Amino acid sequence: MTQGTTTLALPNQQLAAAVSNPGALGTIEAYITAVNQQPMLSAELEQDLGRRLQKDGDLDAARQLIMSHLRLVVSIARQYLGYGLPHADLIQEGNIGLMKAVKRFDPDRGVRLVSFAVHWIKAEIHEYVIRNWRLVKVATTKAQRKLFFNLRRMSPEDGQTLDPEQVDSIARELNVRPQDVAEMELRMSGAEMALEAPYGNDDDDAVFAPISYLSDEGELEPSNVLAQRAQVQLQGPGLETALARLDDRSKHIIESRWLQDDRGPTLHELAAEYGVSAERIRQIETAALKKLRGFLEAQVA
Repeated sequence: MTQGTTTLALPNQQLAAAVSNPGALGTIEAYITAVNQQPMLSAELEQDLGRRLQKDGDLDAARQLIMSHLRLVVSIARQYLGYGLPHADLIQEGNIGLMKAVKRFDPDRGVRLVSFAVHWIKAEIHEYVIRNWRLVKVATTKAQRKLFFNLRRMSPEDGQTLDPEQVDSIARELNVRPQDVAEMELRMSGAEMALEAPYGNDDDDAVFAPISYLSDEGELEPSNVLAQRAQVQLQGPGLETALARLDDRSKHIIESRWLQDDRGPTLHELAAEYGVSAERIRQIETAALKKLRGFLEAQVA
């Protein structure tokens, strides 16, 4: 199992696989039929199994406790089918909650496992629903999650928007602010939309896709702003600082050859000025450009 839950070695291998993957038996109906055939436990046997697990870590006792309560998970998971999520996935998450409940079950408290397990099963299913109902989470805090599930239950079945009177009534019943109810309703009613048009669609879809109109042409993207600032820096003070680090001859050659508005001197003209060969001037120029590049890159970094 996932989320740190102990994997139990069950005698019935097919049903063992189905605990973590209800579809392993072929269909969800086959799984439900299988779990409904599992025997229910008496209060005395349940207490005995709980003590064996608690004191001795008896995995066979844990197996019997889990198997006998799988039908409870199926019953609870059925209540959440209205969220449009796969029934098998809801059951799988509920099974994780059941195993957490069995692990923490204390038979000496005088409470049956079924009452204790309901909380853990619902908690796991709630977490799964919140995580997968929408790409963007509609509820992040505990209060928002409670409001989300209660509002789903109390909203009109015809999907109509709540009127102010209904908002106030729900807020009073749930002991929250009316604006919290209105905000959660708005979150739940909002539909998701792809940022870009699906691949292969016609040009009209691309034109009306959000990506085509969400960008603000008046403001550059942050990365472009930074790039422009770097370019200005390198063309102004940055370049002057880099040139100042060259020796006088190299600086003069670079300024004459590369930083003149009009045509600069040729290699041969510079060679005659310094009394060296044109090839030597080319070597000095190449080395100076390499140094400049290094100086400028260091400034950007």
